Amino acid sequence: MRILSVPFPFAPMRADAVGGAEQIAAALDRALVAAGHESMVIAGEGSQVAGTLVAVPHAASGSNEEARDSVHRALRAAIARVLNEQHVDAIHLHGVDCEAYLPPPGVPTLITLHLPLAWYSDEVLHPRRPLTWLQPVSRHQAHSAPDGVRLLGAIENGVANNPFALAARKRGFALALGRICPEKGFHEAIAAAREADVPLLIAGEVFAWDAHRRYFDEQIAPMLDDRVRFIGAVRGARKQRLLAAARCVLIPSSAPETSSLVAMEALAAGTPVIAYANGALPEIVSHGITGFVVDDAPAMARAIARSGQISPADCLAAAQRRFPLQRMCDAFLDLYQRLAAQASEYECAASAPPAQPPNIARSPVAFRQDEGASGDFALSD
Repeated sequence: MRILSVPFPFAPMRADAVGGAEQIAAALDRALVAAGHESMVIAGEGSQVAGTLVAVPHAASGSNEEARDSVHRALRAAIARVLNEQHVDAIHLHGVDCEAYLPPPGVPTLITLHLPLAWYSDEVLHPRRPLTWLQPVSRHQAHSAPDGVRLLGAIENGVANNPFALAARKRGFALALGRICPEKGFHEAIAAAREADVPLLIAGEVFAWDAHRRYFDEQIAPMLDDRVRFIGAVRGARKQRLLAAARCVLIPSSAPETSSLVAMEALAAGTPVIAYANGALPEIVSHGITGFVVDDAPAMARAIARSGQISPADCLAAAQRRFPLQRMCDAFLDLYQRLAAQASEYECAASAPPAQPPNIARSPVAFRQDEGASGDFALSD
């Protein structure tokens, strides 16, 4: 197969990207190449891919309308150029802004909904383009879909094994990491760590969005001292060691999280997670077994004090059982094959003689509703 992927265009794609969507896109790029398929990725200059990079100019900030329009124009041109020059079996879009560069009708296109559904435009949630499918990343996200939004079955995110799990010595610090922005609630992690009287390391990247920089400058930077430290973005072995050495990982997100790679990576490191009960986080964190699900900063502080009661081995076992990276990759590769097959059937039906008209006016895709999953759809066999 030849798969064309388009990750979120305002952040470079690499294996250890801060953003979850970029991490997933990078993992699938590697999996395609490892399985002998061809992976083409349209992403910003400086991205690191296993397959073929089709680079577009990198925009340092998506907050400027002119910069956004320029990047979207470049994406549309790059997609058109690839489709004109190459046969592509399927296209995979990961960006919340993908309505701005939807490909022309023809090639089957998968849109993975990494973010809360309310953050997407109506054009994405109710695609009029034929051969276009929406795929959620958790059961919670699928079940929260409003009427009329047709989804494939959820494919849960997966994470790689951590070589330091159960081997690194646990230290006394709590850890919070991710994209530094208001909805991730790092200021509440600071409040909880101070109340629990434990050191806190904050690891992450402040992107060049005005609201993100203002949040860091006004609510995070003034609170930093020798007990609360900001260490910037961490990647690779350093990130894995920090996750394995932390006493716990804090996720005080106010967003309706569709998934959480941070939580999954923490568990894969043998580290308990203390998270707010928002979105899919209660699906990932088993309260009292792999961490604690709490409602506010005082409750998070109390849970930090109890984090030593959680077994690192139980955390690791849960991650290996529920969030293996290979299982996620295999599911997507199988889905790509099925999308390509649906496209072939659609083309055959469209070219059938008038005496045998294809029944495609209603929908070019056959869906079946999964048993017991309201609003959750999968491709028919």
